[in-house]
Amino acid sequence: MRDFLKRILKPKYEALNRIEIIGGNLIANYNYLKSQQPQAVIFPVLKSNAYGHGLKEVCRILNTTDAPLVAVDSYPEAQIVYRYFKGKVLLLGEMPLGAYKYCKLARTEFVVYNEATLKHLARYGKKAKVHLFINSGMNREGIKDLNSFIVKNKNYLIKVEVTGLCSHLASAEENSLLNKEQEDKFIVALDILHAAGFFPRWIHLGNSAAIFKLNNKLLTAYRAGLAFYGYGSSVDAKKEKQLKPALNIFSHLIAIQELETGEAVSYNETYRASQPTKIGVIPFGYFEGLDRRLSNQAQFSVQGYQGIFSAKIAGRICMNLTCLEISNNKAEIGAEVQIVSANSQDYNSIANLAVLSQTIPYEFLVKLQTNIRREIV
Repeated sequence: MRDFLKRILKPKYEALNRIEIIGGNLIANYNYLKSQQPQAVIFPVLKSNAYGHGLKEVCRILNTTDAPLVAVDSYPEAQIVYRYFKGKVLLLGEMPLGAYKYCKLARTEFVVYNEATLKHLARYGKKAKVHLFINSGMNREGIKDLNSFIVKNKNYLIKVEVTGLCSHLASAEENSLLNKEQEDKFIVALDILHAAGFFPRWIHLGNSAAIFKLNNKLLTAYRAGLAFYGYGSSVDAKKEKQLKPALNIFSHLIAIQELETGEAVSYNETYRASQPTKIGVIPFGYFEGLDRRLSNQAQFSVQGYQGIFSAKIAGRICMNLTCLEISNNKAEIGAEVQIVSANSQDYNSIANLAVLSQTIPYEFLVKLQTNIRREIV
């Protein structure tokens, strides 16, 4: 009777779309990145819903590693990390000053870009652990003249605990003179901070690409974003080949239409059947995160009666639907469709889909809707 009532009051709903996160691959990537900079600690970056993988899910996976801290952008993200991750949080983004009081100070460290934030955090005393952000050349934000900043704000700096010094490379994935200039400016800033009597534990300048590129033993941490999720940025193809993408996306056919020669499908008649064919429809469109520029371009894998076959997108991608040309392949409504493959060599890998849609893997990943069901496998 209890099971019957449970089914009635809380029926089980199986979503047609799902994202699978391969936990073992994320752990392997984390350990591999550690091996590239053994003197330093890796901070996995989990902002933007863990690059689309799912913040809760990735936190749970990282609990099986020795990661001491993860980086997020905002307080709403930090709230999720407090609940699902055992370690600390580095808050990368700027926030309204009134939001800092809601943070768990014992489990949070804050990146500070300006005087106003430092002065506000000083009211919490040594409970406030801050990483001073240096504008080393990217010129988006940060402290440009650290010496003047220290002179002007010494009374506030001694009230908080300066646990980190950080910056961000603008062209880490390229052979640019700016990389060396930024590194040199950052090390000068570290010397200035030491001369003023502050000796932070965490010295971090590098992102994913820099893990393979920098060789500076003064750096004690690296912020791993894209590489942690298994994607390279063409810095060192041989080393990046060891990374393992950790995300699969699946959907199911919800309709099959038969087209006669000359008939069009979807908006604006961009696809017309050159011969009698069948069109399969999946409930996954640009709202769910499928770039509209993939229309008439990308191919997905469909589970047919006689095995898996590839099906090209037919016509415009719609808001919540996409049509596939399944031709004369035999498939039925309910058949599984793999939209994204974790195999980097597949035609529907993130890397290949990003090229087809004229964007970068970052953009494709972070546009995946948070309401899509995610599973750790």
